[in-house]
Amino acid sequence: MPETEIKIGGRSFNVSCQEGEEHYLQSAAKLLDTEAAVLAAQIGRIPEPRMLLMAGLMLADKTAGLEEKLRDAEGKLGAQEALIEEMRNKPSPDPERIEVAVIPPIVTDTLAELAARTEALADRVEEKAKAG
Repeated sequence: MPETEIKIGGRSFNVSCQEGEEHYLQSAAKLLDTEAAVLAAQIGRIPEPRMLLMAGLMLADKTAGLEEKLRDAEGKLGAQEALIEEMRNKPSPDPERIEVAVIPPIVTDTLAELAARTEALADRVEEKAKAG
């Protein structure tokens, strides 16, 4: 079992851990050291057992708060998943009927006739302009 040196509150400790767990131990020690540094800044030098106890309690308080937030988030996630499942199981809505306006043939015929007359008038105007 490997032994790792950790530093908490400016003090060194040799701690044993499982093979390959050294990184996790160092990370946990860093969290505890951060809390110990806060205590040292607020209170000053305090006995080692009290410092470790207070730092541990501060971490436990943060952990409890995070666990509560996690439960809330999991509850919200569960509600959203249930809503998604409910929506998946609903039958598809009836297709919406969309009506497109149809132009009556008389309108297109009239427009074609008007276009033909306009072209005829334009041709006459051109002829008069060339002749004049």
